[in-house]
Amino acid sequence: MDRQTPALSPAREFLNGIKAELPILLGVTPFGMIYGVLALSAGFRPFDAQAMSSVVFAGSSQFMLVQMVELGTPAIMMILTGFVVNLRHALYSASLAPSLRHLSPLWKFILSYLLTDEAYAVTIMRYREPDEVGNKHWHLLGSGLALWTCWQLSTAAGIFLGAQVPPSWGLDFTLALTFIALAVPAIDDRHALLSALSAGAIALLAYNLPYKLGLFAAAIVGISVGIWSERR
Repeated sequence: MDRQTPALSPAREFLNGIKAELPILLGVTPFGMIYGVLALSAGFRPFDAQAMSSVVFAGSSQFMLVQMVELGTPAIMMILTGFVVNLRHALYSASLAPSLRHLSPLWKFILSYLLTDEAYAVTIMRYREPDEVGNKHWHLLGSGLALWTCWQLSTAAGIFLGAQVPPSWGLDFTLALTFIALAVPAIDDRHALLSALSAGAIALLAYNLPYKLGLFAAAIVGISVGIWSERR
C-alpha cells in the first residue's frame, strides 16, 4: 500500500509559495504601476488610490472601477459590475474549500483575502501533488503575501511616478501574458483542454458585452464543458 510523502514544515511551504510566485510578479509589477497612473489621472488622491490596492486587492476590478469613476457611473452600477467581475473568486474558493475546511475561521479569513488569480494558480498545483495536505495552506499564505506586497509597491511606484509612466506605453499586455503562463501548466488532460478552449472561445465572442459579463459567461461555459467531458 502506497504511503503519502510526509508533509513539509510550515516554513518550507511558506518559502516555496513565495518562490512559486516570484516569476509571476514580473508581469504583475507593470500592471500595478499602470493602475497607479490611471487612478491619479481619474482624479483619485494618492492615498485613495493606494487604499484601493490594499482594501480591494483585485487588479481587474480596480481598473474597471477607476474607469467607471472617471465616467461618473452610479455607485450601484460599480458595485454590481465589481461583483460580476470577481465572481471567479467564488470558483477558486469552492475548489480549495475541501482542502482548507480543517482550518480555523481566522486562517480562512486571511487566506480568502489573499486568494487571487495568481496565488490560486500556483497553490492549486501544489495541492495536486500527492503528499499529505498537512501545511499546504502555508504555501497559499506565502504566494498570497508575495503578490500582495508586489501589488502595493507597484501601485505606489505608479502613483509616485505619475505621468512619467504614460498609459500609452501599453504595459498592461504583460498581465495577459501572465495569465497565459498560469493557465498552460494546468492544462494536463483532455478535459482541461476542452474546458480552456471553450472558455477562451466564449471570452472572445462575448468580449463586447457590458460590465464584463463575457468573463462570467466564459467561466460558466468552461466549467460546464469540463464537467460534461469528465462525465463522458
